[in-house]
Amino acid sequence: MTTSLSRERMAETNYDAVIVGAGPNGLSAAIVLAKAGLSVVVLEAQDTIGGGTRSTQLTLPGFVHDMGSAIHPLAAGSPFFQQLPLAEYGLDWIYPPVAAAHPFDGGGAAVLAGSVAETAQRFGVDAAAYQSLFEPIVQHWTTLAPDLLGPLRFPNHPIDLASFGLDALLPATYLARRFKTTEARGLLAGMAAHAIQPLTNLTTSAIALVLMAAGHQRAESGSGWPMPKGGSQQIANALAAYLQSLGGQIEVGRPVRSLADLPKSRVVLFDLTPKQLLRIVGDGFPYIYRKQLEHYRYGPGIFKIDWALDGPIPFTNADCERASTIHLGGTLEAIVAAEQQTYDGGHPDRPYVLLAQQSRFDPTRAPAGQHTAWAYCHVPNGSIVDMTGAIERQVERFAPGFRDRILARHTMNTAQVEDWNPNYVGGDINGGIIDWRQLFTRPTLSLSPYQTGKSGVYICSSATPPGGGVHGMCGYHAARVALRDSFGKDVPISLLGS
Repeated sequence: MTTSLSRERMAETNYDAVIVGAGPNGLSAAIVLAKAGLSVVVLEAQDTIGGGTRSTQLTLPGFVHDMGSAIHPLAAGSPFFQQLPLAEYGLDWIYPPVAAAHPFDGGGAAVLAGSVAETAQRFGVDAAAYQSLFEPIVQHWTTLAPDLLGPLRFPNHPIDLASFGLDALLPATYLARRFKTTEARGLLAGMAAHAIQPLTNLTTSAIALVLMAAGHQRAESGSGWPMPKGGSQQIANALAAYLQSLGGQIEVGRPVRSLADLPKSRVVLFDLTPKQLLRIVGDGFPYIYRKQLEHYRYGPGIFKIDWALDGPIPFTNADCERASTIHLGGTLEAIVAAEQQTYDGGHPDRPYVLLAQQSRFDPTRAPAGQHTAWAYCHVPNGSIVDMTGAIERQVERFAPGFRDRILARHTMNTAQVEDWNPNYVGGDINGGIIDWRQLFTRPTLSLSPYQTGKSGVYICSSATPPGGGVHGMCGYHAARVALRDSFGKDVPISLLGS
């Protein structure tokens, strides 16, 4: 569905709410407010909506690449997105048979399959331990998800959350002690490395548990790590089209450099991280809040490559052909060492690599018989080191002959990543490190992290709970706070079971 967007400023129009930034969180916030009957406009600095969910032809004509996020375990399972009729607005999820594969030297691989049992049975002596860990989480996922994907508060289901939290708070290296096999330990490490921090850090197990539980949500028809048909841009397009059906407006090519650039409104919600927010509001914030934002911490960045290929990636292990996502790094010990080296400011020769092969399951991404692929590794924040060779060697390690299939490539270092999306400061795609100090205290230590201390101004980006990922929950929660504070309203009590 084509979304109609305006590039002209409606200078004389007054709105109930202005949202700055048309990423998934900004669009989600706008939808909540529009559904409550408010007049809403979204201002986007770029000429294209989507934030981290944009897709375009980066390499050769006919090859559609996801510039940011590619595979979406938290989008399809988002408690908020599930309430929206996005399929009616063009969003079509594709579910590969396997969520993720993790190959090892020698040709073996671990897989995150659709069901706990299917995944566990491949782990031999670790099968019972895997089932014991994940069956309770998967069984209670529908009640856990709203509590996990929100601010720190008294949970709606405290017993379930407490049980999850005992494991989630652990460093991934400690949780991995439950397993004996290289396969189970490696799979857990690859999942935990999505946290983009040392796996010895507290709470890195939480990232692994959430992603793996999400992967077990579609046992009847495939994995729970889907991709949007046609590219990640389709998520933003569907959100925007639904917002416009509610009367919301979107203006692209509208950078906001100060509060004076905003049309008149009762509230403003920023889908921006603290660095950008300080540039716009600055001294308009109370002194203490401003100082807290100045101490907000960003984590390691990424170096990203997109490839146009003349055929599929020739993985040695056949299970890798069934997965949309491949984690390349080998054993737990190797991944732990690489992530620690990156965090300490180094550039590993064998980095942990996340790879997506969308065109294996979505033929709209490339010309017939040809393919796209997408990959990145972690690098120190602000690094401009070219990691092309290191990444391609890691792919070649598990897929001999890969480099012979490359027709063209497009690369982005951390500076280019931030230029493409200013929320990714220094290449940090999580909008701020999600370690134990900032897991629930982002962007500040507050009972209401979406408030800024300035009346009528809120923050709704991934710099607020629950953090990075395409799920819209930051925008959802921020909009609810704005509704209560400034309009005395709330969303229907049934939404998200809250």
